[in-house]
Amino acid sequence: MIYLDAAATTLQKPSAVFRAAARAMETCANPGRSGHAPALRAAETVYACREEAAAFFGMDDPARVVFTQNATHALNLAIKSLLHDGGHCVISGYEHNSVVRPLAAMEERGVTFTPAISPLFDPEGAVKAIRGAITPETKCVILNHVSNVFGYVLPLEQVDTLCAERGLPLVVDASQSAGVLPLDVRRLRSAAFVCMPGHKALYGPQGTGILLCCKDIPIYSILEGGTGSLSMETRQPGFLPDGLESGTLNVPGIAGLREGLRFVRTHREEIAGREKALLARIAEGLGALEGVEVFSGAPQSGVLSFRVKGADPADTAEELAKRGVCVRAGLHCAPLAHRSGGTLPEGTVRVSLSAFVTPKDGEGFLRILKDFLKSL
Repeated sequence: MIYLDAAATTLQKPSAVFRAAARAMETCANPGRSGHAPALRAAETVYACREEAAAFFGMDDPARVVFTQNATHALNLAIKSLLHDGGHCVISGYEHNSVVRPLAAMEERGVTFTPAISPLFDPEGAVKAIRGAITPETKCVILNHVSNVFGYVLPLEQVDTLCAERGLPLVVDASQSAGVLPLDVRRLRSAAFVCMPGHKALYGPQGTGILLCCKDIPIYSILEGGTGSLSMETRQPGFLPDGLESGTLNVPGIAGLREGLRFVRTHREEIAGREKALLARIAEGLGALEGVEVFSGAPQSGVLSFRVKGADPADTAEELAKRGVCVRAGLHCAPLAHRSGGTLPEGTVRVSLSAFVTPKDGEGFLRILKDFLKSL
C-alpha cells in the first residue's frame, strides 16, 4: 500500500503513540472526578499533553489549551464564541465546510459572512481580497492557513497584521499546517483562536483536536455538563479549560497525542524538509505525464491536487485504490476552495504527505498512475 491521504488522517503513526494510548486504557480512569490513583494518573496524563501543546505552539498558559474531538469541533467553539450574538465575518476563499457550515447555520442569529475570493497561489491577492471584504460591521476574520485541497499556504502573517491594525480577532484553521509549518501564537497579534486536529500532522489518534484560546474573549460552550468543578452551580464554568470540556475526555487519545507532539517537536525540520522535496518531485513527475493537469505553485505545503483529462477524479482515485494507492478525490469538503481554484464541479484528485511517505512511495505512485493513463 502507498498511503497518500495524510490530509484526511495520518494512518501511519509513531509506535510511541500506540503504546501511550494502550497504556492509558489500561491505567487511567476519569480525570478530575476522583482522588484515587487511576483518576490522578489520568489527570496527570491530560495535563502533560496540555503542557506539551502549550510549549509547542508558544502558549504561556496550558489552561488555554482546550481538547476537542477534532478541528471541526474546535472551529465551532471559536466561531460561536465570537459570533453567538450575530455579526459579519470575513473568510478566505479557501475555507473548509467546517467553517462555512457553522456560519451558514447561524444566519438566523444574524450572522453574515463574505468569502474573500482570490486566485490560487497569490498571497498578495488574498490579503487584498480580505482587506476589501472587511466592513464596519465585521466582527472577525477566519483564515485557513493551508488549503486542504491545494496545499496553498495562505499569508497568515500579513492577514494577522491587517487584523491587528483593524482591531479584529482572527481565527486560524491550522488543520493542515499544525505540525508542518512553524506556528508560534506569540508572534500573532490578532489571533483569538487557533484550531487544529490531533490526527493529522500531529500524529495523534483520531478523535482528538486542540483549540488554542489566545485572547481574553468570553467563551461560548456548545455542550454543557459535568466538568468535575463547581458542581453545585447550574451554570457552566466560565473559566478555561473546564468551560469548554464537558464530559469525560478522550484520555487514551490525549495520551497518544502527547507522543505525537513530542515526535514532531523532535523531528519537525527533518519532516518539513523531506515533505517539501518529495512534494516537488511528485509535482514534477505529474507535470511530465501527458493529459495530467497539476495544481502546483508557491507557497505550497504537504498537499497537491491534479486532474486527468477525460477521467472523473473519483474514477481516477478508485482505479488507483485498486492498485494499492490511497488518495482522495472530489470536493474534499471544501467546495469554496474549488470555486476559488476553478476546479468545480468534479473537483480534483488529492495527494497528501506525511513523515512516513518515502521517495520510493512517490516513485511507485507515479509509475502506477502512468500505467493507469495507458489504459485509458
